[in-house]
This record gives sequence, C-alpha cells and structure tokens, in this order.
Amino acid sequence: MYYKTEYNSPLGRILLTASETTLCGLSFDTHPPCGGSESAVFGDNGVLRDVRKWLDAYFAGERVSPKSLPLEPRGSVFARCVWQILVEIPYGETLTYGDIAKRIAAERGVAKMSAQAVGRAVGGNPIPVIIPCHRVVGAGGNLTGYTGGLDIKTGLLKLEGVDISRFKFPKTRQK
Repeated sequence: MYYKTEYNSPLGRILLTASETTLCGLSFDTHPPCGGSESAVFGDNGVLRDVRKWLDAYFAGERVSPKSLPLEPRGSVFARCVWQILVEIPYGETLTYGDIAKRIAAERGVAKMSAQAVGRAVGGNPIPVIIPCHRVVGAGGNLTGYTGGLDIKTGLLKLEGVDISRFKFPKTRQK
C-alpha cells in the first residue's frame, strides 16, 4: 500500500508518496506526481512523518543528509547510479552534468559517458530536493531545467547559500 500526503514548503506545495517502509516519490505542484502516487491513498505513516521532519530541517537551513531517510527511487541501473552521485553532492555545492558523466566513465573504465544521458537520469529523479538534482548545472554555468521549474531550483540553491549570480539563465526562463 502507498500513502501520500502534502507538505507546504516555502517554495510551494509538495506531494510525498511512500510505501510502508520507504519514500518513493516527491513532486511539486508544478510537476505531475511520481513514484506510485496514482494508487496511493491520502494518509500518514512513519516514513512520511520522518520525511516531513527532514524537509522542515532542510527548509530551516540545516544540512540534513539524504542518507538519513529510507529512499526507494525507481529507475534503471544507470539512473540509480546517477542518483547515488547526486546524494553525495555536498550541501551548497554544484556539479555539472559533464562532471557526473566523467565520474561514471572513470568508475566503469570507459573512455567517456554522455552528459545528455546523465541529464535524462537527473531529470527523471523521482525524489527531488532530497536526492538533490537541483545541485546539477550545465556546462559553463548554464542553469538548466528542473522538474519544479527554475524558480524552485534557484530557490533551493539560494537556501543552500549558493551565489546564483554566477549562473546563466536560459533566454526563455522555465517557470
């Protein structure tokens, strides 16, 4: 059985979806729900209570670890590899898609890995904020898309103390 609940963050309403034992989805109002929410019932459980406490701490500016929560993001082996790297990006820091591609290539012993493939995996992250895909930027400081929109991405980066003035915004800013 899956449970879902809403969380009112400073950046907008968030829908959380969890099984009895793990968090499997987080989505903003601006993005369709993910991770089993289609069959979930509105309710509460210990996982959702822990996630709300985590989000309270995060939005209060605390450096909470994603590893402190039971997460179950669903995706391919490659996507889960990318998401594991995202979890390791320190609070207030960023990496590029290319940085992640180079790391995966080195770990797999191959000459190169596609930054676009990394981008697809980052974009498919079913648990944004907690698996911090907002900390991934494009080459040359380009601020690229985010499932909740660039306003939410920049809000999360600002919350973490990142100077967003160093980034380039797309000409048509995604909301």
